[in-house]
Amino acid sequence: MAGEPGQGRKDARKADVVVIGAGLAGLVAARQLVAAGRSVVVLEARDRVGGRLLNEPLGEGKVVEVGGQWVGPSQRRMLALADSLGIDTFPTHGSGQNVIEYDGSLIRYTGTIPRISTSVLLDVEQARQRLGAMARQVPVEAPWRASRAEEWDGQTFATWLRRNVVTNGARSLLQLATEAVWAAQPEDVSLLHVLFYMHSAGGLDALLDTEGGAQQDRFVGGSQLVAQKLAEPLGEQIMLGHPVRRLELSDESIRVFSDGAILRASRVILALPPTLTGRLVYDPPLPGYRDQLTQRMPQGAVTKCMAVYDEPFWRGEGLSGQAVSTTGPVKLVFDNSPPDGSPGVILGFLEGRQARELGRVPLDERRAAVVGCFERFFGARAAEPERYIERSWAEEEWTRGCYGCYFTPGGWTGYGPALREPIGRIHWAGAETATVWNGYMDGAVQSGERAAREVIAAE
Repeated sequence: MAGEPGQGRKDARKADVVVIGAGLAGLVAARQLVAAGRSVVVLEARDRVGGRLLNEPLGEGKVVEVGGQWVGPSQRRMLALADSLGIDTFPTHGSGQNVIEYDGSLIRYTGTIPRISTSVLLDVEQARQRLGAMARQVPVEAPWRASRAEEWDGQTFATWLRRNVVTNGARSLLQLATEAVWAAQPEDVSLLHVLFYMHSAGGLDALLDTEGGAQQDRFVGGSQLVAQKLAEPLGEQIMLGHPVRRLELSDESIRVFSDGAILRASRVILALPPTLTGRLVYDPPLPGYRDQLTQRMPQGAVTKCMAVYDEPFWRGEGLSGQAVSTTGPVKLVFDNSPPDGSPGVILGFLEGRQARELGRVPLDERRAAVVGCFERFFGARAAEPERYIERSWAEEEWTRGCYGCYFTPGGWTGYGPALREPIGRIHWAGAETATVWNGYMDGAVQSGERAAREVIAAE
């Protein structure tokens, strides 16, 4: 039968627990289960570990990350994990003047507040304060229990912005923030999800800021190194190149069919983005309530683009390398150079609509659009990079989008309890199931720890 590779052979391997997915969540869960004396096999579709973490070599042992890369000071689980593995962090470069492209003009500024219209800045601030007060009313363990959950989940973030933000400039800036955090448009995302996400991270500033926020630090050696070091002690317990196709559930066990192997386990942890869990075949089928959940959690769209130069020339010109633009198509830019500053790397994101539209054009045309933005922000020297690097996560077969999944309107109130609730012998992990720093590396670590505890308690 299609989707059952290896059927007809004797089960090749048994384990107490099969973990599906060798990203941070799956590897953390596996490590905790092994420490608790359980036998574990980790099945990974890719030929590598790390999931949405992926290093790109620059030469001379240096890397940049084409996947997730940053960690903030309040992401304590991820920082503690990296420290336990002997991995250091270094600050995102931020000294010098930032650039904002706003209303057709380029403005240089220092600090966090650009020199643009006072009425726009006040409008953004009143929106931030109102959203913060609303977010604190959303229980991170159960957003659907918020007193105004039905009202907030019944509208998109775009609807709220139209009703509550006065100036076009403020709406443009808050749209840019939406694209930066969810890689989606305000009209894509439930307002309740925006509020939950804010509460989960500790506020909108924590999501958006560099110093003191989610973009403060990077990992020496690249973020994928965390996953690689987690994987080392697991050795042959990790089976790469084994995409899972089918799960057969019974009262006593689960059989897991992957390309090249069949495994039998007492329990399974699915450490995948929710939308991808809906693409597996389950026998018997999962309850419709769970499947309907996965239909309401699309992945964001983002292409991560980098231009590599012989040196970070913008630093010598007094620029930080950080830029935002309401024009685009690149709207968010960082200095992404290695710790020693060589070579110079400018990082820009195509997010949401920009990623969808430019993802359908030839590479040369997309490269020209991205590098053209860098030239506008940083001058003529940015027009001639030595190398151009990009990664479109929507094109990744085993990811199909980034940064993570988000809820569309009605999703939280209609199906929220299905997000983490185990089904028989199946448990769910992954950054999207976290209650703190949902969607981030820190959330992935939390989810792996939780899923491991659930399995241990269920035995």
